Amino acid sequence: MVTLLFLASAAATIAGGATMSTMDGMPMPGGWTMSMVWLQLDGHSWPAAAVSFLGMWMAMMVAMMLPSLMPVLWRCHQAFGDSGVARPGRLTAAVATGYFMAWLVCGVAVFPLGGMLATLAMRLPLLARVVPVLAGMVVLAAGALQFSRWKARHLACCRGAPGFAQAVPLSAGRAWRRGLRFGLHCNLCGVGLTASLLVIGVMDLGAMSAVFAGITLERLAPAGERMARVVGVVLVGAGAVLLAQAIGRV
Repeated sequence: MVTLLFLASAAATIAGGATMSTMDGMPMPGGWTMSMVWLQLDGHSWPAAAVSFLGMWMAMMVAMMLPSLMPVLWRCHQAFGDSGVARPGRLTAAVATGYFMAWLVCGVAVFPLGGMLATLAMRLPLLARVVPVLAGMVVLAAGALQFSRWKARHLACCRGAPGFAQAVPLSAGRAWRRGLRFGLHCNLCGVGLTASLLVIGVMDLGAMSAVFAGITLERLAPAGERMARVVGVVLVGAGAVLLAQAIGRV
């Protein structure tokens, strides 16, 4: 069941990215192209655009986060079963639902912010010209964040730190809230990588693959903190290249 969910979400993400790649973006001052994902297409209302974005966002997040979430869900399922809960699978599903609800809330916040910035960039040519510079700075900052204690603390939680599956919740509601809290920790842990994805190209298949690889390595590799620093080095390098290219075009 989990494998089918992953394959379905990955297929939907690839299809969405391929569809977006066939649509011409809007050329902007500063030598960059605005993705159509942030624009209201002809004949579509903003609510319809938001629903479409959230559908693509959740398919992408399920595909990207499910592999690193599975070890935690498995430990939860074992803990629920060992405690004598009649239907451990139900509580485990509640944890997973709460977890992905946190990512849905993130998407709900991201879309209006992205739409607002896209609208401002179209109306203010000066802002549009500095967008590539800002994007490079965001990726640089995301790389620096990978070396922080704040990142290490949230990464420990996302890797399923001891204690998460203890104090077994006795209801689906409590399990859902535990999953939601866990999802919020993982949102904070991945804020740098998520921000990098947004500024590079939220539906760019290459960017999605790179972020997926970074998330999976730092959360599943034996030396998670070390892998987070490796990802940080890559992000700093990418940010420096983006920033140099952007300054060269200004």
